[in-house]
Amino acid sequence: MAQALIDNAGPASLLDVGAPRARKRTGDNERGPAITTLVIENMHCGGCLKKVETALSSVAGVSNARANLSTHRATVTHSGAATDVPAMVEALQRAGFKAAELVGTENSDLAAADRDYIKRLAVAGFAAANIMLLSVSVWSGSQGDMPASLQTMFHWLSALIALPATVYAGQPFFRSAITALKARRVNMDVPISLGVTLATGMSVYQTIRGSEQVYFDAAVTLLFFLLIGRALDMRMRVRSAGAAANLLGLRAQSALVLAADGTTSRMAARLLEPSMHVLTATGERFAADGKIVSGTTEIDQSLISGETKPRVANAGDNVYAGTLNLGRPVTVETTAADERTLIAEIARLMQAAEQGRASYVRLADRAARLYAPAVHILGLSTFLGWLALGFGWEAALTAAIAVVIITCPCALALAVPAVQVAATSRLFSKGVLVKSPDALERLAEVDTIVLDKTGTLTRGEPVLADNGRVDDAMLARAAAIAVSSRHPYARAVVRAAAGRGIAVSPSTEVEETSGFGLSRHSDAGEERLGSARWCGVADGGDISLWYRCGTGPAVPFEMTVRPREDAAAVITALKSAGFAIEILSGDQPGEVERIAKLVGIARYAAGLMPAEKLARLSQLKAEGRKPLMIGDGLNDAPSLAAAHASLSPSSAADISQTAADAVFQGELMAPVLETIAVARSSRRMALENFAIALGYNVVFVPLAIAGVVTPLIAALALTTYPLASAPSDPAQLHAT
Repeated sequence: MAQALIDNAGPASLLDVGAPRARKRTGDNERGPAITTLVIENMHCGGCLKKVETALSSVAGVSNARANLSTHRATVTHSGAATDVPAMVEALQRAGFKAAELVGTENSDLAAADRDYIKRLAVAGFAAANIMLLSVSVWSGSQGDMPASLQTMFHWLSALIALPATVYAGQPFFRSAITALKARRVNMDVPISLGVTLATGMSVYQTIRGSEQVYFDAAVTLLFFLLIGRALDMRMRVRSAGAAANLLGLRAQSALVLAADGTTSRMAARLLEPSMHVLTATGERFAADGKIVSGTTEIDQSLISGETKPRVANAGDNVYAGTLNLGRPVTVETTAADERTLIAEIARLMQAAEQGRASYVRLADRAARLYAPAVHILGLSTFLGWLALGFGWEAALTAAIAVVIITCPCALALAVPAVQVAATSRLFSKGVLVKSPDALERLAEVDTIVLDKTGTLTRGEPVLADNGRVDDAMLARAAAIAVSSRHPYARAVVRAAAGRGIAVSPSTEVEETSGFGLSRHSDAGEERLGSARWCGVADGGDISLWYRCGTGPAVPFEMTVRPREDAAAVITALKSAGFAIEILSGDQPGEVERIAKLVGIARYAAGLMPAEKLARLSQLKAEGRKPLMIGDGLNDAPSLAAAHASLSPSSAADISQTAADAVFQGELMAPVLETIAVARSSRRMALENFAIALGYNVVFVPLAIAGVVTPLIAALALTTYPLASAPSDPAQLHAT
């Protein structure tokens, strides 16, 4: 078994880590207004949004603060002083929000494309509605005594609306079709473009002639429905790009370099080189991989390993870029920086894994390979057949247009997205955000579940073990000290006190000794909360937190990590449905074994590095398996990308959520069952839609070839034939 991702230097101790989790701006002489974007992790509702804006507005120097709920970001206008950003992050922490400064910008090309689709969709919808009103007027008038001149005027009004709308709204399809034809291939946009162009051109010709056979409404309505699917697909891509950009806020962008003569200078992290000495202050992230040369501290390495337990790091111990210095300032000798760091290597593994996933061919794309050429063959055959029978080119072209519109691959462009939109909407209402356009298809095919431990099977935060050693009075005194700290163990003590209904009164005389713990003087003597050595215990064993009052005995505060409340029930349901289940974790073997037994999983592996998790997934695929990876740490990101499908809890590192196909919220694992059930039902209903579309074509294509169905009737039938919907209540999972 491989060694743990990062060596543990010993049991963690307790210290105050109230420093904000954000890099500081360089330079102390910044002046003038500045605009800063903050990434806010746990902003979920309108009430959260208001609290965020209020907290930011209360910071000195902030003139304006606006939060965005969908992107989990806040844009702040402030004085530009070097202390502004840390003060804002600290204010948000006091309000209960974890925040970091966003460095870099989101993918502007994707954002622009998203806005572009929305505008084209709006134009197509507006034009279709108005042309349809004019068409209804013409049709109603033709049944009565409407003058021919008035009908012609309505046709010209329709043309004035349809022509610019078609040219503008149809550009995505036209460009895609031209690109495909230049490459000597056919995609589904070719028949779409052909049908729209022929219907519009033929309608202009018939309008000039004064004929009643005008089909502007068919062309524009078809574009409107097709653009709905494209706009939804682009919106999911933008969300993924935004989550990837949020990760940049977790990376140190600069470092304080210590020169040989003792002077310091601020340098961009990407310019660091091996053997440089870097000073890392409390609350800052390490800018590069390296070894500590002086100082002792505690490190939060959850970004790398997913484990919430801080580790003590002494001189000679390794540290990694992106991890957080919780204790006292330390000096680090760099060994790797920029693209050579561990976090960069993990990103490269993820990119390589995503290339493998990209080879997956979506259900609609597989059908389009055969369907699109068939459309052209039928249309051309109809046109040539009518000409061969002696009909004029107008009648032949009208029949061919009707065939092209009837057979236009809307079962691929509409039917499948219609099910996916209904399914993703249902999952969203259950706290599951589907991010990938083909995620539901791949989720429906999985047969093996691979889980990370910390943050996935467990809550990801330590809790005080209920072993009877700590009574209410002692817990109240310890919590009065712990409330002054942001350390994970301190927060666990405070939560335990609140869980017992104990009112915690913060002490104003708490002192911190970095690397050891907290203390205060009271009537009972000196009280200490921290490491075993800090509390006078020679051998603390595996217990990292102790409490001692005066000359009394030290009492262990045993910390544990509990499984999610419904983890065992969910695992049982998955096994009953026929899934093979295993754990792949970077945590210590003993802890992984304990959690595995609690939730009922027989197969597990501990101490794994990202590459080893990838190797196991590759082995499963080689065996013909289709694994679903569920994980939350940065070290899980390559595995999430490599798996056949993937899920992440909402507490995951942003890069893991970006790699995952879907993100589920809340403290329970029930959304995993819901997601798989909905995915399977959606895939079945998508296949049913293809069957409906096939039956529809069997009925209407012969009528269109015979000239019975006009292009207008074809367009109306095309956009209104029945579609199956996603299940409102997915059935219980059964073995496939």
